[in-house]
Amino acid sequence: MSMTMTQKILAAHAGVDKVEAGELILVSLDRVLGNDITSPVAIREFNKLGYDAVYDKTKVTMVMDHFAPNKDIKAAIQCKMCRDFCREKEVVHFYDVGRMGVEHALLPERGLVVSGDVVIGADSHTCTYGALGAFSTGVGSSDMACGMATGKAWFKVPSAIKFVLTGKLNPHITGKDVILHIIGKIGVDGALYRSMEFTGEGVSELSVTDRLTICNMAIEAGAKNGIFEVDEKTLAYVKEHSDREPVVYRADEDAVYDEVIEIDLSTIKPTVAFPHLPENTHTTDEIDEIRIDQVVIGSCTNGYYENIKEAAEIMRGRRVADGVRAIIIPATQEIYLRAMREGLLEVFIEAGCAVSTPTCGPCLGGHMGILAPHERAVATTNRNFVGRMGDPTSEVYLASPAVAAASAILGRIASADELED
Repeated sequence: MSMTMTQKILAAHAGVDKVEAGELILVSLDRVLGNDITSPVAIREFNKLGYDAVYDKTKVTMVMDHFAPNKDIKAAIQCKMCRDFCREKEVVHFYDVGRMGVEHALLPERGLVVSGDVVIGADSHTCTYGALGAFSTGVGSSDMACGMATGKAWFKVPSAIKFVLTGKLNPHITGKDVILHIIGKIGVDGALYRSMEFTGEGVSELSVTDRLTICNMAIEAGAKNGIFEVDEKTLAYVKEHSDREPVVYRADEDAVYDEVIEIDLSTIKPTVAFPHLPENTHTTDEIDEIRIDQVVIGSCTNGYYENIKEAAEIMRGRRVADGVRAIIIPATQEIYLRAMREGLLEVFIEAGCAVSTPTCGPCLGGHMGILAPHERAVATTNRNFVGRMGDPTSEVYLASPAVAAASAILGRIASADELED
């Protein structure tokens, strides 16, 4: 039987020749991931199972990023539990303050995921790594515990939607605009427990950063995972960051898809998701004046160097509008260091921004930028649910780094092109 990219990866890791959508399979894992919120729950479950050691010291990863640097005593206790566990179990890939980053940006940068891998993480945005041609998906903390103990996980094989990309992105249009456009088109449950598989000539026009952003938000369409066809850009990225050999899986020409959706990248405009769902999208040319109180540029969705650089170029020589708080959060220490060396942090500070050490921070209403009642924020993050970034009456508008930077300068939701008018 013909298979999709995802189905081929799962079949290989299940040790079988083929799998079918809906089939339950037991799969070997290449990596198990947790953070400072989800790992303590998994650790308690791991201990209940009575295991003395993790299945592979090099394949379990914990990243202290959500409430780190610790925001309060409870956050400190959570991180200490993770530190103690990883020290006791001799977990190699433990990342703490000063040598960490936002987990889903950190793992690709460190070469911990390559094409053909199967990765589970106790965080819903683990689907990010599909950008590298891996199968990756979020799981609960109990599944993480079992994964750490056994190196195995059960899956129901997903069916798939094929997205055929054509054309080329226009200036200031990024992967964030692409995925918001798609979610606006199919809805937050449009890919429910299905694989979103991206192919077509337009893939080559997207940077790896664009692809990471798109796959990161596959979960916002309800998908089990997002995955891109592997090409030269993928292989170059993997070679640069990892000494592991990638394994490339391509969908069969006669693979069965639930739907085939064509997306012409050249038609996509700057897109913003209004409160309180990522599907509530509007292009900036449709938006009347909406004043804002805060801008956040960062997160596992858009804290990459490419994003930071674009925002800096838009802000260069300009000032953040009076009454607007602009917060810049590079996603990893390496990105922070590169931005500092190239003078980008100076651009932000001179523009009136605050620059933070890597952290998830305000994305999940943790710290470093919580919203007061009725405040509005434009954020490059991935969710805008009620109360996501603070008070239940506050509002979060999801946008690209270009839109966020322009909005910070003008004090209202705006596209970068408006600064040039």
